[in-house]
Amino acid sequence: MKKDFKPTILFAADHAGFELKGQLLAFVQSLGYETEDMGAKTFDPNDDYPLIMAPVGFAIAADPVKRRAIILGGSGQGEAMVANRFPGVRATVYYGKDLEIIRLSRQHNDANVLSLGARFLTLDEAKEAVKLWLDTPFVGDGPDAEKDNERHARRVEMIDQIE
Repeated sequence: MKKDFKPTILFAADHAGFELKGQLLAFVQSLGYETEDMGAKTFDPNDDYPLIMAPVGFAIAADPVKRRAIILGGSGQGEAMVANRFPGVRATVYYGKDLEIIRLSRQHNDANVLSLGARFLTLDEAKEAVKLWLDTPFVGDGPDAEKDNERHARRVEMIDQIE
């Protein structure tokens, strides 16, 4: 993958993440990424996150190289569980505190979905997490991948083989 390549970033949120989704979508566009809003398109306090997250899982599974996703819910946990049901999807959850979780999810696990706990993050915290997640490369793709980071690429392959 070319160093300047930017994947399309898909967005999805249930009612708990609906407002934050719109703000983050605009933020990610301002960083020069193409985005796609996969729903919810209107606020519905009774929506069901599995129905909203499943299309994201299908889309990432169809092209896990050219697409990544940012999904939001109250805690981000259930949303990640849905996303991780699909082949090639590696969702990580973040709801605050230590940003090292974000860095390691990209560097070591090649996480292609970031699930945010909207009830636990301010807009500024969410932006910081998203920017770090977008800017952090998978070490298996780096110049020393064969020598120093082969184990991470091997482990991601093992994850994908389980599916």
